[in-house]
Amino acid sequence: MESELKFEKALERLEKIVEDLENGNMPLEDALKKYEEGVKLSRLCTQKISQAESKIETLTRALNDSLESPSPDSEGGSKKSGAKRGKNREPGTENENDNLLL
Repeated sequence: MESELKFEKALERLEKIVEDLENGNMPLEDALKKYEEGVKLSRLCTQKISQAESKIETLTRALNDSLESPSPDSEGGSKKSGAKRGKNREPGTENENDNLLL
């Protein structure tokens, strides 16, 4: 059940549990059950965030690799073998890709 729970719903439920525990108006047994559920939800949210970060890193790396690969009309060589992009250029000679933020 929990693995199918969406991040937003898990976070919403976790926030409710924290609110209930902070109020302190419940028996110890109930508080322990809510705390246990909260820990599980926290781990689930952390896992989903890690998966999202990993996917973003993979997509960003793929995009950067495609931007750095030599174009078919270039004179061989890869941009990776030289200095970093834009470091040794004259001012005013920016490439259209220089302004991309990733």
